[in-house]
Amino acid sequence: MATEEKNEVSLRDKVVETIKTVYDPEIPVDIYELGLIYEINVYPVNNVYVLMTLTSPSCPAAEIIPDELQTKLKAIPGVNDVKVEVTFDPPYSQDMMSEVAKLELGFL
Repeated sequence: MATEEKNEVSLRDKVVETIKTVYDPEIPVDIYELGLIYEINVYPVNNVYVLMTLTSPSCPAAEIIPDELQTKLKAIPGVNDVKVEVTFDPPYSQDMMSEVAKLELGFL
């Protein structure tokens, strides 16, 4: 059982690393640091669920970002299935950005 839990943690780490390779085309910061990811779950049999938002409902990349994320997550060795869900509740605000993102964008 301990080995199984360790595998789940390492797969979750791979999921987070992969999320950090996806960028909003208009902002030079990855979607993880921007605070667009609300929830990450890795379920038994390596199904991955990500709940995310976008900077605005009218974001020009509204179709591109979730599709790119889903494609990249499915490419992780060992991942069985991926579901990326987009929500606007709660609405995105700049307060959700990490300090790394705020520094990168000149907010700090």
